[in-house]
Amino acid sequence: MLTLETSSQRDWTPILQEFDAILGESGVIRRKEELLVYECDGLTSYKQRPAVVVLPRTTEQVAQVIRVCDRHQVPFVARGAGTGLSGGALPVEDCVLIVTARMNQILDIDLENQRVVVQPGVINNWVTQAVSGAGFYYAPDPSSQIICSIGGNVAENSGGVHCLKYGVTVNHVLGLKVVTATGEIVDLGSKIPEMPGYDLTGIFVGSEGTLGIATEITLRILKAPETIRVLLADFSSVEAAGQTVSDIISAGIIPGGMEMMDNFSINAVEDVVGTNCYPRDAEAILLIELDGSEVEVDTNTQRVEALCRQNGARNITAASDPQERLTLWKGRKAAFAAMGRISPDYYVQDGVIPRTKLQYVLQEIEALSQKHGYRVANVFHAGDGNLHPLILYNNAIPGELEKVEDLGGDILKLCVKVGGSISGEHGIGADKRCYMPEMFSAADLETMQYVRQVFNPKGLANPGKIFPTPKTCGEAARAIAPNAFPTLERF
Repeated sequence: MLTLETSSQRDWTPILQEFDAILGESGVIRRKEELLVYECDGLTSYKQRPAVVVLPRTTEQVAQVIRVCDRHQVPFVARGAGTGLSGGALPVEDCVLIVTARMNQILDIDLENQRVVVQPGVINNWVTQAVSGAGFYYAPDPSSQIICSIGGNVAENSGGVHCLKYGVTVNHVLGLKVVTATGEIVDLGSKIPEMPGYDLTGIFVGSEGTLGIATEITLRILKAPETIRVLLADFSSVEAAGQTVSDIISAGIIPGGMEMMDNFSINAVEDVVGTNCYPRDAEAILLIELDGSEVEVDTNTQRVEALCRQNGARNITAASDPQERLTLWKGRKAAFAAMGRISPDYYVQDGVIPRTKLQYVLQEIEALSQKHGYRVANVFHAGDGNLHPLILYNNAIPGELEKVEDLGGDILKLCVKVGGSISGEHGIGADKRCYMPEMFSAADLETMQYVRQVFNPKGLANPGKIFPTPKTCGEAARAIAPNAFPTLERF
């Protein structure tokens, strides 16, 4: 038996023996060098090595592992593919990291009723691949869809390009099999679209692993539209592109997706991906996807093109061929990765604003960029106002991260100020929890804690996430204590 390297005084020997009995030694990771792989999620600025990592394959194994944690009062954190960008899967000190990567089976495909049942480790894009031959697809499509898992999408309530028209993950989850923080297996929702009673499925989706772990997920799939067309319009100003977004929605047209990229992002993408589709001299581009019947798409294409030209669009490219559409989308999907070519590090935020405030907020972000002295690239879901400002910096320079966090915080406060939100799809996690009071009153936050207490009475499931306790977000992310969970005496 290998000795577990940990800073605590806890005797891990009996715990490891129980895990080995449940999962076999191949399902338990304890070597220091192997644990380093799991010390952070996609928010790589913050790192904490877990005490042990377990790799269950079934619901019952997850339940048994959590029961061990419950008996020994050990905190645990769930992790899917590790692509989250808010520190939601960041381990806490001396915790058990429950990784669902081996739970990667599609359990049932019911085309007649348009539903699929999957384990949490199934990759997002696999769902569409499994049903596309029959003319169906799964709508939520984060940019990381070729590597992110459904379990993580459920935890963070992920969105993607098509969330404008089709909604985020919660709109496509019919039911869940969940293991609570005490190891109880419960079913939430069902295989039918509407259920009477409280919407417990809606409460669980987006709870970021603080209420338990989903081990089976029933998803709604959609029939592929008859026609899909992607338009690429470029503009000489960001303001003109922003006005076009508002005009399209005001005209009653709801595109399948509508994305905007600024000049900084355009050139970064072309340097890396080389699509030769995005004009380098454009101040902004819009990618607008229209879908539906052929007549509907043809009509809306004409209307959208007219609105783009009305706002000064220089060129408009249209693509209906699947490969051509993929090429137009390729740069947008690779935008985050492209930043690695021009900056050692980036810090991404995930605020949401009303569409009518788009021009004002982009101007204010530029002003904040100048004030703090960091370049900001803007890539976002323009249709629903979900911003993804990427702050470029060098983490090797002492003190840079803290300064960048301040800039990110100012952007989030700006979003709330104009009537928006501090997160649209990345979640709160460890990164943004200190900004929750910007949106919610003390009574609001206390009520949320009551809900958490029902599922997670001892605070062992993903402690220290979502809710504020330290004074700053940097402190929150770097120093999450396993017992950072307030006792609710009145509950």
